[in-house]
Amino acid sequence: VNTSPKYTPADNGRLVVADITYIYTREGFAYLSLVTDAYSRYIVGYCLSRSLDAEGPLRAMYMALETYRAYGISTEGMIHHSDRGVQYASKQYTDLLLSQGIRISMTQTGDPLHNALAERMNNTLKNGWLFNEGDMDFRQAEEAVSKSVAMYNNARPHRA
Repeated sequence: VNTSPKYTPADNGRLVVADITYIYTREGFAYLSLVTDAYSRYIVGYCLSRSLDAEGPLRAMYMALETYRAYGISTEGMIHHSDRGVQYASKQYTDLLLSQGIRISMTQTGDPLHNALAERMNNTLKNGWLFNEGDMDFRQAEEAVSKSVAMYNNARPHRA
């Protein structure tokens, strides 16, 4: 966890949004799970996974929790918003959120507009920072995602 970003997660009005997006690699699709602090637009957790199971979102959420801990920010009362994907509705994922005092919010219909911040983040990271046209293998894509998140969190102007 980078402890000196330009933009830090908010200590008030805590809302995080989570989503999964596809990253094309030479080896096929990989799945990028993102957890974004809604106030600061800081990506507090991410994970690139080879499958769509709950492990990727769980790893991203664990990273998010560690990021908040690093800044001394409590997750008690935080709201976690996502779509109704089976990963986010899984017992393991919801148990993790509830064990941290995090309230769960999910879209009603699965309409992407109901999780617009997450969808915008997916587009920004993939098309604005990652510059991937399927020419990377999984490991290279992992490195590129890590660099893109670091650049996004630390070098971008805040436009919200």
